[in-house]
Amino acid sequence: MERPDGIVEFEPAAEFYPFESQWFTSSVGPIHYVDEGRGRPLLLLHGNPDWSFLYRKIVVGLRNRFRCIAVDYPGFGLSVHPGDPYGYTSAEHAAVVRELVEHLDLQDMVLMGQDWGGPIGMDVASRMPQRIGGLVMGNTWYWPTDSFMMNSFSRVMSSPPLQALITRRNFFVTPMMKRTLKAKLTDAEFDHYIAVVPTPQSRRGIAVFPKQIRAAKPWLTELERRVESTLSEKPIVLVWGMKDPAFGRGGVLERWQAAFPQAKVTRLEDAGHYIQEDAPEQIVDAIADAYGPE
Repeated sequence: MERPDGIVEFEPAAEFYPFESQWFTSSVGPIHYVDEGRGRPLLLLHGNPDWSFLYRKIVVGLRNRFRCIAVDYPGFGLSVHPGDPYGYTSAEHAAVVRELVEHLDLQDMVLMGQDWGGPIGMDVASRMPQRIGGLVMGNTWYWPTDSFMMNSFSRVMSSPPLQALITRRNFFVTPMMKRTLKAKLTDAEFDHYIAVVPTPQSRRGIAVFPKQIRAAKPWLTELERRVESTLSEKPIVLVWGMKDPAFGRGGVLERWQAAFPQAKVTRLEDAGHYIQEDAPEQIVDAIADAYGPE
């Protein structure tokens, strides 16, 4: 399919990303997603600084049982990089994802989120709970964080010197993401995270997310209340990388379990933050066991 104007000129290698690109004309411009397989919809939401490429092994592993939809937020992956007034906030990304859900008319869907895909996904799900058949969350949160580690990370990464490193040197992707991965990717494979953000302007979305940890506190406060009133009875699977320094300790998983005591938990003992790269087979099995066809 022809790429719309205004999209980063990058062509994923078929050996790593064997999918046909799809495009949706959102309120802020063309949004890229993949839509593979048939069956119950499985909506896959990424975090920072990645894109739908992160879910490629999950899609390959489940497209024979689910309709797998993995989307790139504005400013990420192959989607449009809007100018002002789009601010690349979590609330704005969630609104665009809701547009896609309505456009595709997804019903009884399973929604998976990791990192910022968690609060974005929980916002989408809590605003349209009638469309949600189940949730899958991994190494994420949806409340205003009181974590010293996360707030310190936000302050440091929001500082002018670090913002400059993120935008000018692609610091969040390499070395940060590359060093965080437990999985060993080839240079050609990891280049798919680098090449989609080739310029300082294209990294604007990556730079905004660390600020959102603190700046989005009002949005997260309201989201936490809405989740309790709309999603507390929904089936949920928690897939958790236990070697993630941010989410693998400090009671984050326990907080999810307190909010969702019925949750099915799969602990990924050797996985770090990027669980889709570190433990894709275990995630595929957990989703299929909980939500797959009989």
